[in-house]
Parts: sequence; C-alpha cells; structure tokens
Amino acid sequence: MSNVPANIRACLFDMDGTILNTEDIYTEASSELLAKYGKGPMTWDVKIKLQGRPGPEATKIMIQEYDLPITPQEFIAESIKVQENKWARTKFLPGALELLKYLKENEIPIALGTSSNSINYQRKTQHLKEGFELFGDHIVTGDDERIPPGKGKPNPHIWFTCLDSLNTERQLKGLDSIKIEECLIFEDGIPGVISGQNANAYVIWIPDPNALEILAGKEHEIIGDKGEIISSLHHFDKTKFSL
Repeated sequence: MSNVPANIRACLFDMDGTILNTEDIYTEASSELLAKYGKGPMTWDVKIKLQGRPGPEATKIMIQEYDLPITPQEFIAESIKVQENKWARTKFLPGALELLKYLKENEIPIALGTSSNSINYQRKTQHLKEGFELFGDHIVTGDDERIPPGKGKPNPHIWFTCLDSLNTERQLKGLDSIKIEECLIFEDGIPGVISGQNANAYVIWIPDPNALEILAGKEHEIIGDKGEIISSLHHFDKTKFSL
C-alpha cells in the first residue's frame, strides 16, 4: 500500500467484534428478541448496518428494518434483559490479547473507543480484567460525556477523545503529543472504519466473513487507500508498521 504511514506511534481499538466475540452474542440475543414478535432471525444484511453505531441509532434501524411494534425505549429495555445473562461468555478474539500485551510491553500507547455504553462495557469485560487493564485510563465508551451528542461513529470524535486521553498523560510525563495521523485504528464494522478514516488515521479493518459475503467485493471501495483489510488480528503484521 502506497499510503501506509511510516511512523506509527499509537494504536486505538474498537471493542465489539474487533477484540471481543460480542457480535456473535448480539446476533443471538437479537434473534431471540425478534422471535418474540414473530420476526427474524437477525441476518447480516441488517447487522452490517448496525455494527459500531451507538445504541439509540442501532435501535432505530432495528425497529425500522423488522417493522417492530414497540418504541425504542421498549426495545432497549427488552434487549438488556435478553443480553444480561450472555455477557459472561465474552472472550478475546484470536490474536487480540496477544497484540495488546505486545504493544503494552513495547511501550506503544493504546486506547479503547467503543460505542457500547459504560454499563454494557462493564458487563462485557468484568471477567476479562487481564486484558482491559492494559488500557489503563484510556477507555472511551459510547456515553462518554466528552463525545458531543449525536457525534458517535461514523463521526471521528471518539478517536480524538481516545488520543486526547493518551496525550494528556504524555504531557504530564513531559512527552511530546502524538498526532492522529500517527495512529492505527482497529475496527470491524463499516461505521467504525469510516469514523477512523474521518479522523484521518490509518485503519486496520477486520470484517466478519459474513459481512464480506454481503459486501461482495465492495469492501475494497470502502477501505480505499486509507487502510487495509485483514482476516484476524492473529494475522496483523507488526513489522510492517515498525511496531
């Protein structure tokens, strides 16, 4: 790739479907809820529109796509009930924990930017502290007050907030600031990929194989020269970015 950045100094990560298997659990829970109304199951042509979007936005899309006879508030409340006993099954996707540990050991700053709200973040990660403690204080959730209302993914604000968190710590240590152009952003969903591109970072896209089937080759138009596609974090080439 001609536009591969030469000097990567930080890595910013999405969570759901990028480092955790939560997208599979979301699909399972959504199908259960849809069945209650004689709808579904959740299919990837719809799911691809939801990935990475803030909860309220994703909820509106679900109700519209499946013509559900409930309000967004009712949908969210029912979703929480269906999901709450499933989050204990979350686990790191192949290569994710190993990469996070490697970056931390090599003193490469990392931050997490997830559209999940703080309550869901805790439910998904409380049994995975070994990995998420590596992010330190640099975790930004979808309901973070530092993100303006209506500015979730595909807007770039969550990544700027992640980087600001890292740079604030660096300034306290007397270190220079990192620019967004010096960051890799790891994402699995299209809204997240676009948000990373809108931030002017280089994006490592790890799409689900089911999403690739739906996209049917259009994924290369989406990523363009502002990033690249890999099948798993296990296959991420650290040497390519001198990490």
